[in-house]
Amino acid sequence: MRTLKILLAEDVHMVRGALVALLELEPDLTVVAQLDRGDAIVSAAMEHRPDVAIIDIDLPAVDGLTAAELLRQQLPSCRTLILTSLGRPGTVRRALAAQVSGFLLKDAPADQLAEAVRNVAAGKRVIDPQLALSAWDVGDNPLSERELQVLRMAAKGAEAPEIAASLHLSSGTVRNYLTTIVMKLNARNRVDAIRIATEAGWVP
Repeated sequence: MRTLKILLAEDVHMVRGALVALLELEPDLTVVAQLDRGDAIVSAAMEHRPDVAIIDIDLPAVDGLTAAELLRQQLPSCRTLILTSLGRPGTVRRALAAQVSGFLLKDAPADQLAEAVRNVAAGKRVIDPQLALSAWDVGDNPLSERELQVLRMAAKGAEAPEIAASLHLSSGTVRNYLTTIVMKLNARNRVDAIRIATEAGWVP
């Protein structure tokens, strides 16, 4: 039986330890690297040459999906399985766009994780059916690039004058953009617009 080498990136120590313990119970799986940061993934993968990288989506320094894209460029032989505690449609769409091999919720049963690792190692795509369906239920992004820039800054807490100064616009123009964004997203207000755009994956 061939043993599959696994790289695991998870920043919560207890979760990482539990995942390693679960994976090591499987006779054909072995964890060759454990990481708690996204920016360490590529270098560790180049050193250990894992068959599968299990990557938490929320990592410090570099997020999981960005790390997965970099890994695909540098070591295409390594498959990526993304783990998340949030199955938001926008997150799933980002994962699909990043061409990850698998996308799984952290609360999935242990045997499902092991099977997912084996399947992605075999070249299959593993995505929870309900998550995949929810991703397609979200429509196309109706916001322009400029509107997205304004909304991203608003999501970080910037007010109209600060956004205006950063984007070389007038405060009135920024307020007009924010009003248009709220209308396009059928939101109640700016906060609701940020929530809608974040859940859809349009604002990271």
